[in-house]
Amino acid sequence: MSDLVYPPVIALARTMFRLLDLRITIEGAEHIPATGGAVLASNHVSYLDFIFCGLAARPSRRLVRFMAKQEIFAHRIGGPLMRGMHHIPVDREAGLSSYRAALAALTAGEVVGVFPEATISQSFTVKEHKSGASRMAASAGVPLVPMAVWGTQRLWTKGRPRTLTRRHTPISIVVGEPLRPARRDNQTEVGAELHNRMSALLDRAQRDYPDSPAGPDDRWWLPAHLGGTAPAPSELAGEEEGA
Repeated sequence: MSDLVYPPVIALARTMFRLLDLRITIEGAEHIPATGGAVLASNHVSYLDFIFCGLAARPSRRLVRFMAKQEIFAHRIGGPLMRGMHHIPVDREAGLSSYRAALAALTAGEVVGVFPEATISQSFTVKEHKSGASRMAASAGVPLVPMAVWGTQRLWTKGRPRTLTRRHTPISIVVGEPLRPARRDNQTEVGAELHNRMSALLDRAQRDYPDSPAGPDDRWWLPAHLGGTAPAPSELAGEEEGA
């Protein structure tokens, strides 16, 4: 697969990160295989998560093909970039074609990135999700790698103004040990285990995060169970579809 667009986009992003002096830490990158297909499954707290999740694959010299909603591909600027990087559009009205495209990429040895929650979690916890990621990995016979990102919500998340010029923001990326689901496995149970592992990774990233709110008005980016003012998951039931 020809990649004329992806490397320059990565180079531009890394330049911006340096200019902003973002304090990016990546743990567990060795869990992303250097060869062959794999599914990366991450939590979702920001519109920028796919950029930072992709950084975790750089030590393995992999380019991640992310599954993203069709609307992004229709954007006059974002669309050509997404297609040039060979990301995979997800049409919620025709989900089977997206699933087949992802399987084709996996069987061709690509790394496919997914956000099993489908939408941004405004509670900044891991929302319940379906077993699509585990089914995909099982069908393609590839590892399912859980991961978590934290701090990206401070740059751009749903319901908050963009602060893309914010300097010195810590960004934490934590990759966990792969699951290896098989077709014979109960994929609902595998999906539950994936959720548990993603939650544990997120808890770890939040616990070890090197920054704290600057004051009472800055607690919006922390989940309620950590003393933040983000809404609790129970307050958001049924309200986050389409984010």
